Amino acid sequence: MKTGVAEQTKNIHVGGAVDELLQLVSFNIGSEEFGVDILKVQEINRMVEITKVPQAPHYVEGVINLRGKVIPIVDLRKRFNLELKEYDKNTRIVVVDISGNILGMVVDSVSEVLRLPSNTIEPPPEIVTGINSEYIKGVAKLEDRLLIFLDLSKVIDISEMGSFKQ
Repeated sequence: MKTGVAEQTKNIHVGGAVDELLQLVSFNIGSEEFGVDILKVQEINRMVEITKVPQAPHYVEGVINLRGKVIPIVDLRKRFNLELKEYDKNTRIVVVDISGNILGMVVDSVSEVLRLPSNTIEPPPEIVTGINSEYIKGVAKLEDRLLIFLDLSKVIDISEMGSFKQ
């Protein structure tokens, strides 16, 4: 069930000088591609049954049992106020560590692990359609596409999740 994250690494060289290399796990939500720092990603799992939790924030799907630990699950479509869709064979749970709190994020699919020079990531534009720009660390310019680099500490407000804190 677990996907080997490191086995799909690609080198992407865009533009001129190469400075610090960032490693990002990229995933899709709808037609958009997002990335998060690989150091925050613990594992990637196929979709499993989620137990609903009453009075959780609207974007919290519930919890799962991951090897004996109860992990809260956040649906990023709901968090970003995007159109909902049925989970399918490509749906994944990306398990991340945000300031010592372990949780899962439901995404439509996981693409790959990218190694990008930090100079390919630009600050987010002032007006971003669809997703609140406070969630965005930057936008990476790849050869044929753009990747939205997310700031997980702003996407998932741990204080809002209250009883899910570990």
